[in-house]
Amino acid sequence: MKEKILHYFKEIVFFILFITLFANILSIYKSQEITANKLPNLPMRLIDNSLYKPHLNRPLVVHIWATWCPTCKMEIDNIERIAKNYDTITIAVKSGSDYEIENFLKSNNLSLKVINDRDGSLAQKFHIPAFPTTLIYNKKGELVFSEVGYTSTFGLYLRIWWASL
Repeated sequence: MKEKILHYFKEIVFFILFITLFANILSIYKSQEITANKLPNLPMRLIDNSLYKPHLNRPLVVHIWATWCPTCKMEIDNIERIAKNYDTITIAVKSGSDYEIENFLKSNNLSLKVINDRDGSLAQKFHIPAFPTTLIYNKKGELVFSEVGYTSTFGLYLRIWWASL
């Protein structure tokens, strides 16, 4: 019985490692399409009609997502945690009206700063290959990390820490 449990445990660990490796390779491959090496001038008008101005000399997290994207929904709590402590702007792509996005945020207890990219033109400006995509810029406005697909809160914290150096 003990050998059987150990065997299944090894299989599960191997499976998790394989999936993690595969997801990271896929993210690296898809990230190559992103061409926004310098932070472009963004229209910083948020869905609440306020203007967003990033803090100078601090890293900036730009998270590009959609309300209809299942992976985005799984990851959005990670972005919310990061946004409480770091400069974070999110771009909701082809996700409906400002009102619909606000309802999505309210129903999920989120307080993110959101730009509504109604037609996907901002995502095209960044050359985003898939959703969600998270871009982390250093204090000089240079792209340091790009992550396509799901990323953990811990992974985000590590990348932001690195971008702060």
